[in-house]
Amino acid sequence: MKVLALILSVFRLLVPHAAQAAPAAELKVLDPAPPFTARTQEGKEFDLNSRKGQWTVLYFYPKAGTPGCTKQACAFRDKIEKIRAEGAEVYGISSDTVEEQAAFYKKHHLNFTLLADPESKIITMYGTKLPLMKMSRRWTFILDPELKIREIAKDVDPVLDSERVAAKIAALKKERK
Repeated sequence: MKVLALILSVFRLLVPHAAQAAPAAELKVLDPAPPFTARTQEGKEFDLNSRKGQWTVLYFYPKAGTPGCTKQACAFRDKIEKIRAEGAEVYGISSDTVEEQAAFYKKHHLNFTLLADPESKIITMYGTKLPLMKMSRRWTFILDPELKIREIAKDVDPVLDSERVAAKIAALKKERK
């Protein structure tokens, strides 16, 4: 009996944590973007709701400083004016700390905001978290001015994603007219 009681106690302790770790329902195009706040590479607070009225690109990446993530960040850096010409701003999100994001930003002379998600709350909310790892998949979300998801691109090419994003925003804006 004592063993059964012990097993039940452990189960009761673990169940709430398991429920919290379960991924949210998969997001779809036209769903409202889950709201969040995060710290930028400068340590300032960012609130997604502040982006209402503007196009927003959220690109999720595994780890600052790794080869693919560096290629993707530098490609966004190099194409940022084309994306901004479409009225959009880019935000890179990973499970890195503010300090890690700041070092990555500085080393590669980035010109867009990085967001730190060290507890993996945002990457879990957006369904990009890799199973059993504290890292994100390489996915890109385009949000319209109403903060509705207009595109979810999964497993994107890190070198070509920025060019694709600029073209997709232009196409989405034409659709809205």
